[in-house]
Amino acid sequence: MTVAEAMKKMILFSNGNQHDINHFLKVHAYAAAIGACESLPEDTLQTLELAAIVHDIACPLCREKYGTTNGSYQELEGAPLTRDFFAGTDIPAEQLERIVWLVAHHHTLRPIEGPDHQILIEADYLVNAEESNLPETNIRHMNDAIFKTQTGKLLLESVYLSR
Repeated sequence: MTVAEAMKKMILFSNGNQHDINHFLKVHAYAAAIGACESLPEDTLQTLELAAIVHDIACPLCREKYGTTNGSYQELEGAPLTRDFFAGTDIPAEQLERIVWLVAHHHTLRPIEGPDHQILIEADYLVNAEESNLPETNIRHMNDAIFKTQTGKLLLESVYLSR
């Protein structure tokens, strides 16, 4: 399955929810940009991009089941939904396992396990900061404590801290 095919499938999966669609498209764009600028190997970049597309796949279920999209619920419910989403595709088993793992850990800030995990967290935070109108103190803390890639830090500072 290509990144474009996954994107189309996830748009359909989102059932017209504009917030969910816009969110994953923005996270994907940031993840792809950071991954490319940080010179990720092509296979790792593709894995990251696929994970970014489906990272919030559990949100509709979590809203219905728990009344919230709390990150711990997303991580719990996201793994089986991600497996189902990619079932029957040509994605190699090892790559699928990494995508599932990333979805199941995209709110887990410690320990960071790999550059794809780091970048997914950075990309998701870049979007969440705007969508949640996070205060500058929170953004500065994330910049100091969590962001590690040069590109992610540059984006965070340029978009949120250069005002």
